[in-house]
Amino acid sequence: MIPTPLGAEDHRPVVHLHLESTPARHRQPRGSGSDRPPLLADEFFLIAHDDQTGRPRLHQSAITHGLAAALLGELGAAGRISFDRGHIYVLDHRPPADALQHLILDRLVGEPQHTATRTWLSYLAATAHDEVARRLWQAGKVEPQQQRRFLRTVTVHVPADMNVAAWSWARLSTKLRQYEDLDAFDLALAGIAASCRLDQFILDGAPYAVGAHLRRLLAAAPPPMRELLADLDTAIGHTVLSHRT
Repeated sequence: MIPTPLGAEDHRPVVHLHLESTPARHRQPRGSGSDRPPLLADEFFLIAHDDQTGRPRLHQSAITHGLAAALLGELGAAGRISFDRGHIYVLDHRPPADALQHLILDRLVGEPQHTATRTWLSYLAATAHDEVARRLWQAGKVEPQQQRRFLRTVTVHVPADMNVAAWSWARLSTKLRQYEDLDAFDLALAGIAASCRLDQFILDGAPYAVGAHLRRLLAAAPPPMRELLADLDTAIGHTVLSHRT
């Protein structure tokens, strides 16, 4: 059973996200630079940045919160954590094989007094961009470049292969436009993208019915996934309001 927050009266069964993808459905084009299975935060990072220049397609706060949600989703898929009524619960302390997942789990375990999902989204968002970019660089999928912009120097992570970088959004776009069902991995990826308003890019030019199809799929997603996406929606809404005020 998942423990509930102090004051809650009932308990819900443990449900994992099960985001592991099947190799045939998620096989990347040649030149991916790595034979490892796709990782949720890596694919969201690539969607959120231009597949040729590496420049962001969104406001930075939306990208970083989306990456934070994707990193938590990876741990949910690995059975290490679950999401319930706005809180995160650690189910398994064993370190994952992936170094970044291990780091995030250690942070969660080290702060047991903090369980609010939105708190962790905000906390992880502060470092998620650099951490996921480093993981992609180590996999040979991006190359950091210093660029001069508006009298300051910024680091842009340019994709090593445009086809690899475009694969994630092209796959989602094709499946949704053909009104296909999405497996759990792609549903989580599409859900995080939609929460960050990247669905406007993925579905650019598609009929309204395609967007409605995505919304139906997300409404039927497993409860932990819906919980995470709802908290991401709220967190992004708050960051937008804070920028306007």
